[in-house]
Amino acid sequence: MSHVVPSTPSDGSGKRTVALVGATGSIGTQTLDVVERWPDRFEVVALACGRSSDVIEQARRFGVSLVGVADRDAAREIREALPGVEVVDGPDAAAIVAGCGADVVVNGMVGSIGLSPTMAALRAGSRLALANKESLIVGGQLVHDAAAPDQVVPVDSEHSAIAQCLRGGRAEEVARLVVTASGGPFRGRTRDQLKTVTVDDALAHPTWDMGAVITINSATLANKGLEVIEAHLLFDIDYDRIDVVVHPQSIVHSMVEFVDGATVAKLSPPDMRLPIQLALTWPERLAFAPTTMDWTTAQDLTFEPLDDDTFPMVRLAVQAGRAGGTAPAAFNAANEVAVETFLQRGLDFLGITEVVAATLESHDVQTAESVEQVLAAEADARRTAAELIRRR
Repeated sequence: MSHVVPSTPSDGSGKRTVALVGATGSIGTQTLDVVERWPDRFEVVALACGRSSDVIEQARRFGVSLVGVADRDAAREIREALPGVEVVDGPDAAAIVAGCGADVVVNGMVGSIGLSPTMAALRAGSRLALANKESLIVGGQLVHDAAAPDQVVPVDSEHSAIAQCLRGGRAEEVARLVVTASGGPFRGRTRDQLKTVTVDDALAHPTWDMGAVITINSATLANKGLEVIEAHLLFDIDYDRIDVVVHPQSIVHSMVEFVDGATVAKLSPPDMRLPIQLALTWPERLAFAPTTMDWTTAQDLTFEPLDDDTFPMVRLAVQAGRAGGTAPAAFNAANEVAVETFLQRGLDFLGITEVVAATLESHDVQTAESVEQVLAAEADARRTAAELIRRR
C-alpha cells in the first residue's frame, strides 16, 4: 500500500502539536471538539480559515500562537482581538499554517483550494490528517510523490475504515476494496424524478451532518466518485478492484475483501469525530468513544447496487481517474462550479452532472507535472463549465 499502511501501534507517549486548516468548518469544529477532550495529548498551535470571525474565539480557547486567514479585512479584526498572536493573511495563509511544522496537520478545507496546504504540510514533514480529498485527487502524482510512507492518514470515514480493515491482512492478500455510499437524499429515485428537486431537497441528507458543498456532492454521488479516486491513490489499488455499494444506514463505512473470500468491515455510528480522533493518533486508538453502537436493539444493515444510470457521477470520476494527469482536476473543478451555481439557484440538479460530463469531454488531458500546471488546468475547466452553464 502506498501511504497509509498498517503500522505497529505506538505507546502514545508525549503531546502532539496540531495545526488545523479549515478551522471553522464542520471538520475543523469537530476536530477541536476531540482535541478539547484530550488536553494532555494535543496542543493546538495554529489555525487557518477563510474569513470567519469564529476563529478569534477558537484561538483564545486553545491559546494558539499562529492564525491564518484569507480575507485581509478579517485579518485586521483578528489582529486587534488577539494581541501577541501572529496573524498571516492572503491566499497563502492556509499553506503557511499547514507548513508551520506541527506534528499533525488536519486539512479540513473544502475544495481544491486545499492543495497548497496539503503540499506545505507534507514538505514540512508533518503527519497529514486529510479530510480535504480534493487536494489528493487534483494533485494526484504530485501529492503521491511528496508523501512519505504513512505520512498521510485519511479522515474520510470510508478511507479511515479501509485503512483499519487493511490491518487484517498483507497487501498481497487484498482482493478488492468496497466503498460504501449512503445513497444520499435521493436514493431510489429515477432520473425523471430528479428533474424538479430543489436545493433544500438536496441538502436534506438522511444520515450525515456536513457542509453544503459536501452534502450536494453526496446527493449527486460525486463525493463517492472522488472517494474512489482517493482510494486508488491512497492504497495503490486498481480501479477494477474498487467497488461502490449503497448502504443507507451508514453503519458499515467500507470493507476490504481478501483473496480467500473473507471480508473485513468497519462498523460504527455515522460520527466524524471517530475517524478524526483516530487520524490524530494513528495508529493508536484513544480510549474514548463519542458515540457507540447499541447492539442490544434490533437493526437492519442493507446493501444495494449503485444505480449508475440515475447517478453517473461515480462512472465519470473513474473515467477521469483512469485518464490521469489533469483529468481529475478538470472533473473536480467543473463539479465545484456546477455545485456552487446550483446552490445559488442558477442551475438545476441534473445540470450538475451534465456540466461535468461536457467539461470532461472537452478537456485536453495534460501531464500534471507541477502545482501550477494543475491549477491552470483547473482554471481552464472552470471557464469551460461556466460557459456551459451560461449557454443553458
